Formats: sequence, C-alpha cells, structure tokens
Amino acid sequence: MPKLNRDGVEIYYEVHGDGAPVLLTHGYSSSSHMWEGQVGPFSKGYKLITWDMRGHGRTDYPEDQGQYTEAATVADMAAILDAVGAERAVIGGLSLGGYMSLAFHLAHPERCLALLIIDTGPGYRSDEPRAGWNVTAIRRAERFEADGLPPPGVGGAETRAAPHRNADGLAKAARGMLTQHDARVINGLPTIDVPALVLVGANDQPFLNATDYMAAKIPGAKKVVIADAGHAANIDQPAAFNDAVLDFLADLKLENV
Repeated sequence: MPKLNRDGVEIYYEVHGDGAPVLLTHGYSSSSHMWEGQVGPFSKGYKLITWDMRGHGRTDYPEDQGQYTEAATVADMAAILDAVGAERAVIGGLSLGGYMSLAFHLAHPERCLALLIIDTGPGYRSDEPRAGWNVTAIRRAERFEADGLPPPGVGGAETRAAPHRNADGLAKAARGMLTQHDARVINGLPTIDVPALVLVGANDQPFLNATDYMAAKIPGAKKVVIADAGHAANIDQPAAFNDAVLDFLADLKLENV
C-alpha cells in the first residue's frame, strides 16, 4: 500500500475501488484497520480511502511533539486527496477522526462533497469543559508513556487490533491532536453547507447528546442511531452501519463526480 511523504513524515494510506472518493479517518489509538468491514461494501461503488494518522499504525511516529497538531492532520488529509487525484471527496471519520473531518471542512469547505460524522463530538464552546477534556487527554498520554502499548486483545473494538509500533506516537498524538484549544469547530457547525450524516451507536452514552447537538446545528443534517452498538458502531453492527452510510451516499447521486 502507498505512503505519502509530507516534509519527511511518511503517511500510510490505502485506496479501494473506483467512483466518488470517500476519505475515512480512524479514531484516536486506532488505525485504518478499523474500516475493514467497510472496504468490501464501500469499494463496490466508491473510491474508499483510509489512512493512519501521525503516531498511529503504519504512519511515521515523529519525535518532534510539534509535528502532532490538528492543522498537520488536516493538511495530511488534503495531501492524501491530492495524491489520489481527488479534488473533492466525502469526508468522514469516527471519534477523533470525526472531529478532524469537521476541522477539515472548516479549512477546506470547497473540497467536501459531504460529511460523515460518526460517534464523535464537535468540541466545546466554553473553556471549562474543554479544559476537562484536555486533562483526560493528557492522562491518556501519561498512561501510554508509563505503561507502553496494552497487551494484544485489550481495549475497545476499534483499538485492540491496531498495528502500532510503539506507544510514544500515541502519547504525542494525545498531547497534540486529541487536546483542543478553541471553539472554531463547534462554532462552525451552522456554516456547513454540504449534506451531513451524523451517526452514533445507541450505547455510546458519552456522545449521544453531542450527536443530537450536531444534528440540530448542521443545516439539513441526517441523524442515524445504530441499535445495539457502542462507540465503534461500524464494528459493532457493520451491516446496519454500512446500510445507513451507503443509503446516505446513494441519495447524494455522486456517480458523475
């Protein structure tokens, strides 16, 4: 599978199928492997692009903490689209990947055909809850620094099989990419002018209210709740997830993109 060199950082990505491009970004401490259940169904009608964020999976793990930022992640996404010849794409992701997809739209609205916002939140408008989130993110970094990678098979459905090389990249990603610093993304929700699917697992309690909020704030957004699914709705209930997303994409009529 190909890699893209961005200023000395090798970014791993995969391309499956042909058609309108769909770029999916994984969650924190996961990797592109989490989309395995979508590769077959999605690639039948679309060009599915998955990738590993910095410090994750088969992408490089830079030593410089400054290489791990929201801006760098968004730029990586744009560079991948350039590499596969996609001027515009459906942009989506789960958890941190969903947040980064919203950040991508904020930076490059002209490159977005639609948004898939999965089991995630839009950040915080107020400083106090954002600070609480950041404390949790830093604690995750500290655990990876102290304990290393968890044993095989330990963790959530989307993380336990991720092919990480070491825990250092995950710690740096938590400090630089999982933490949040302003309210630009949440404040930008009403400006989204492309079709958006906001999807959540019915058992993903921390993100149910956030999903309702995004569905209300994004003009014309479609909300889907996947029964008997947790934070990794695409893994917990792949058939229901795939049906929901593919139905949404079919309604967009992207054949001529």
